[in-house]
Amino acid sequence: MDKGGMDAAPPPPPRSPASLRWSILRKSLLRRPSAAPDDPSEVNTKNVSRKRGGVFNLIPCHPVDDSDSVEVVEATLRAKDLVGPRDVCTRYKLPLENGPGLVMIQRMEDCVDLNDFEISTRFDIDTTGLVCSWPSEDVLAYFCVNHPFMFRSKRVIELGSGYGLAGLAIAASSDAQEVVISDGNPNVVDYIQHNISLNAQVFGATKVQSMILHWNQDLVSDVLSSFDVVVASDCTFFKQFHESLACTVKSLLKRSEVSEAIFLSPKRELDVQSSSTRR
Repeated sequence: MDKGGMDAAPPPPPRSPASLRWSILRKSLLRRPSAAPDDPSEVNTKNVSRKRGGVFNLIPCHPVDDSDSVEVVEATLRAKDLVGPRDVCTRYKLPLENGPGLVMIQRMEDCVDLNDFEISTRFDIDTTGLVCSWPSEDVLAYFCVNHPFMFRSKRVIELGSGYGLAGLAIAASSDAQEVVISDGNPNVVDYIQHNISLNAQVFGATKVQSMILHWNQDLVSDVLSSFDVVVASDCTFFKQFHESLACTVKSLLKRSEVSEAIFLSPKRELDVQSSSTRR
């Protein structure tokens, strides 16, 4: 009993993860100030947000400016007709001795609009590949650049690639036979293709291409059992996609003892670790 002699009101029921994710998207669209860090709604949305903390800066990057090399500036000029009002041109420096740089077109962080959500609904995919370059992609790219022997002379595919940093880094540093950079969102794949075209000069003999790939659909015959390595970062966040993701990986990999899948995923409160174990 409280001082007034009446029972305290019960706490509101917890909101579902889906409802909390919509809160994150709504906040991004309306550009309203964030709630106080200890606000219950803010704590709950952090539990379902894919983004945790800052980037690790394992692959140093900065917006392209006049201080960059002639090659980078030339690549930026080639990108000029591709860059929209919501985009930024960023240079990534691979952490290798005399390592190449990558020039990439990306959305300004958290810059999504209603058209993005219409496409998301139409194709039953999420918009996370447009929101930002996720920290786990930075880690995956760093790992791949420092283990180039794992990809040499092999066919490699990246799943849920976002802007494609890891796939581009593999193509630029490893002498892979082919690198396919895929995502399920056609808007994201447009960015991937632009970034492939901008960096073609650093891929050497490696064939690089983009692909729209939905995990819950049957794969076309020319990609079935055709890849030596599958890589992905932060692709196990949505539990409802775990089974279709596992089936896609199994369908893509060659039937070989040396075929492998490399997944990097940050640990979060609501992640189901057991669902992302090897199959």
